[in-house]
Amino acid sequence: MKTYQTEEIRNIGLFGHGGSGKTSFAEALLFTSGVLDRLGRIEEGNTTTDFDPDEIKRKISISLALAPFEWKGKKINLIDTPGFMDFVSEAIAASRVVDTSLILINASSGVEVGTEQAYERADEFKQVKFLFVNRMDKENVDFDRVMNQIQEKLFSKALPFTIPIGQAEQFKGIVDVVNQKAYQFDKKEMKEIPLSDDLKGKAKQYRDQLMESAAESSENLLNHFLESGELTFEEFISGLRSRILSRELVPVFCGSAYQNAGMQLILDAFAAYAPHPGDRREATGKDPKSGKEIMRKPDSKAPFAALVFKTTTDPFVGRITYFRVFSGIFKPDSVYYNSVKEKEEKVSGILTLRGKHQESLNEAYAGDICAATKLGITMTNDTLCDKANPIVFDPIAFPEPVLTLALEPKGKGDEDKLSSALTRIMEEDPTIKTWRDPEIKQSLISGLGDLHIDINAERMKRKFGVDIELKPFRIPYREAIKGKAEAQGKYVRQTGGHGQYGVCSLKVEPLPRGTGFEYVDKVVGGAIPNQFIPSIEKGVIKAMEEGVLAGHKMVDIRVTVFDGKYHPVDSSDMAFQIAGSMAMREAVTHAGLILMEPIGTVEVTVPDAYMGDIIGDLNSRRGRISGMEPDVKDHQVIKAVVPMAEMQRYAIDLRSMTQGRGKFKLTFSHYEEVPAHIAEGIVAESKKEKEKVST
Repeated sequence: MKTYQTEEIRNIGLFGHGGSGKTSFAEALLFTSGVLDRLGRIEEGNTTTDFDPDEIKRKISISLALAPFEWKGKKINLIDTPGFMDFVSEAIAASRVVDTSLILINASSGVEVGTEQAYERADEFKQVKFLFVNRMDKENVDFDRVMNQIQEKLFSKALPFTIPIGQAEQFKGIVDVVNQKAYQFDKKEMKEIPLSDDLKGKAKQYRDQLMESAAESSENLLNHFLESGELTFEEFISGLRSRILSRELVPVFCGSAYQNAGMQLILDAFAAYAPHPGDRREATGKDPKSGKEIMRKPDSKAPFAALVFKTTTDPFVGRITYFRVFSGIFKPDSVYYNSVKEKEEKVSGILTLRGKHQESLNEAYAGDICAATKLGITMTNDTLCDKANPIVFDPIAFPEPVLTLALEPKGKGDEDKLSSALTRIMEEDPTIKTWRDPEIKQSLISGLGDLHIDINAERMKRKFGVDIELKPFRIPYREAIKGKAEAQGKYVRQTGGHGQYGVCSLKVEPLPRGTGFEYVDKVVGGAIPNQFIPSIEKGVIKAMEEGVLAGHKMVDIRVTVFDGKYHPVDSSDMAFQIAGSMAMREAVTHAGLILMEPIGTVEVTVPDAYMGDIIGDLNSRRGRISGMEPDVKDHQVIKAVVPMAEMQRYAIDLRSMTQGRGKFKLTFSHYEEVPAHIAEGIVAESKKEKEKVST
């Protein structure tokens, strides 16, 4: 592919609800533009942008994919993105680097939650928006109904630039409202047909609305329109582009990606109305030394600066790093400055990617989207720039994980391979978090949902040869005592020669919640030599870490050592550690043990319509509602305290209850005593686990 100047580039993200047909739409655009000689099909696993084995297997998009092509002298960098919420980070990354959001709407389903979220995200990034009502050939479609939903739920000034000729099984063509022409489609062919009388009035009505909108783009055009009642065609197109770029008009198109109907018309619209990178506002960054905000013009003559928005690993070429060039010219065989890592990076070659197909580029101008391979230090959210003119771009704000599971390798001796695989997975996906929790003695993985974590587990097996098991993580319960008690620990072993001897007496008593642990030495008269007092403490702490009731850490206890015995030859550090542990276990048993559970503070934001369901569900989770307050339009924030054990899968359940419209924040608050009937079950389960380990 040849090198394109900034004004010739169009960066367009393809967004929408899962199942709206984005991947098929991308395939149809590539076919229409001449890049492909046949249309791939999702069911056949041969589409350009769903090339990952997991995507082919599951028949859904999982990762963003580049699909650049040329149309009428323009380079269109299309980015196909997943629609499922588990992979929303891919859509967010794409939103950060495109200038136009093309949002697909399933004609049968209309405006769905994924449509609304894509539209809101486009507003957040201040992007130009195009809407495409797809699948006009399917059952139960009604274009007018969808247009009403668009104007009611998304934007009142959204207007159709094309309308369908027939619907569902009667769908046979499209009317170009701007040019007042009708077309039939057959594969790559777009054949003009007479505009029927029954559509002429509707097409003219919409064109008149577009003419009025175009006239409002400037005072001169409006005066001309009011005087003559008409604009020249050039004024009409210029006015429409101006209104679209100012986001005061959202064009709506229609068609069928599966039938390749309507692709030429939307491609023409991209060339005519979509912004080029030079139309974009200046990119904001910071001086890496002073932290002062600086701006970088989208100009090839400005100092070079580019942001990494995605990192992947290819089994043949290694790491692939995706860039948006915000200013300057990106050239191969060059050394650039990574202003985040504060190190230089050698870039050998740059590529354009179309799915998994790679093609070398001589250079990439400001505004272009490209990739580089085998970089050493540069990762997602890093900035590459001219060292003499450093800048750090604001990082992409990825969502925090909402679901956590425990993981362990199925194969013995795979721990080292697992650590390496997890590191590589986190490099590719910033929304995957992994760590080792020393308290519950489990490795944990967090992600955006069941499917998100499952697919990353499959990738670890396929790419890195590590097969893992996923299961719920252990809740970090605590054990505490109810009263005071005393006990003696005696460890005496005489087996001939040097033996072991340690005896200690100690008292336990509860401390206020959250105090932790206090160790007091009240031994008098040299009953225990001073060098063995810390040994007893080590034994006490070991017993507290292992727990007595259900194997959980003991807290909020004062331990006082007040007496003991020693042997001048056989006493040792180890003997007094064991004696201290024995005394501690017996004392807390006499004092009476209770189980404590972590309690979280949760804030759930939902539309008003779901309030009752959410409150009822929180109550069923042993939650206590602490307050409610209004949020944005038609939304409420419900505040509650809930046991963390009841919230392990809340992200999945909330998504199901609210059709993806709810969100929540959960933070740890404090510990409370577990109700007796629930504590019995936890203790019984702990005993079963110990029996399994012992056998």
